[in-house]
Amino acid sequence: MRRRSLLIAVPAGLATLAACGDDKSDSGKASETASPSAPEESAAPSPKIVEGPLPAITAGTKFGEKPTVAKGSGEPSKDLAVKTVIAGGGRTIAENDFVVANYLGQVWSTAKVFDNSYDRKQPLAIQLAQGTIIDGWRYGLVGKKTGSRVQMAIPPTWGYGDQGNAQAGIKGTDTLVFVVDVEDTFNAKSSAKGTDVAQDDIDLPKVGTNTDGKAPSIEVPDAAAPKKLVANYVIEGDGAKVGAEDSVLVQYKGVLWDGGKEFDSTYGRGQLTSFSLQQVVKGWAQGLTGKKVGSRVLIVIPPELGYGDNPPQGSGIQKDSTLVFSVDILAKL
Repeated sequence: MRRRSLLIAVPAGLATLAACGDDKSDSGKASETASPSAPEESAAPSPKIVEGPLPAITAGTKFGEKPTVAKGSGEPSKDLAVKTVIAGGGRTIAENDFVVANYLGQVWSTAKVFDNSYDRKQPLAIQLAQGTIIDGWRYGLVGKKTGSRVQMAIPPTWGYGDQGNAQAGIKGTDTLVFVVDVEDTFNAKSSAKGTDVAQDDIDLPKVGTNTDGKAPSIEVPDAAAPKKLVANYVIEGDGAKVGAEDSVLVQYKGVLWDGGKEFDSTYGRGQLTSFSLQQVVKGWAQGLTGKKVGSRVLIVIPPELGYGDNPPQGSGIQKDSTLVFSVDILAKL
């Protein structure tokens, strides 16, 4: 089982994608490491942001390199200290965006590293939303640009609070030091980016190729549904290929083959979603495996690879339905 840096709750809309009768996910299990996931309660006032003090980064000083950070000297600020160590030139991060970042976190007073994603070789993807991530990250990263290295010293008020994080050895009085390399940011208007691929098969649905953040059209033909899984590029990106055990961040829209009625959409909710390919119906898992990040993929799922005779209650999906999806693969997690 893949070691995870935090628990990310599956949004309610993804109930229509959850695998039936299969529980191979580790999403309900305790995290094996600490991370900037939010404590149980988070109602702190907005912090004052100052430039320091911050301990020196003594090695691994380039973007993307695992940093080594000195022990904090003297008393840390009681305000949130934030410094852009390396300025990136990418998109500006806004609150409620999803960020993809590598990070290292340690305790100010001891320099004890309690977590880092560099060793896992798997960046964290998380939404900068209240209740999802500690407030120090939420306030400290907003306004920064992708490609930036940001260093932060986060007092308990905007970290794990008076309760600390016993699993990580963080006391309720500890100020935390983070170095964060922001690789990318996504929001509800993010879309695939790549090269349009010809959709020549008149017996398959045609998917719109707009990349303006709006839901693409899906035109289902007046033809018999295919008996086998279809997973074709609509827009082919140039990112890394998705593996069968990977998690992905996506935009998607799902309609029924019969009648073309929409039954689920991240566009309609105005929020991206992320999940492991081991958590979803077989048609999604098989259809996205091997596809490139940045792509838009048409997936047509026959009943035996979808929900068969046991569709989720309230989903609008009937028994033995063939499902049609447009999926934008924004990031591999």
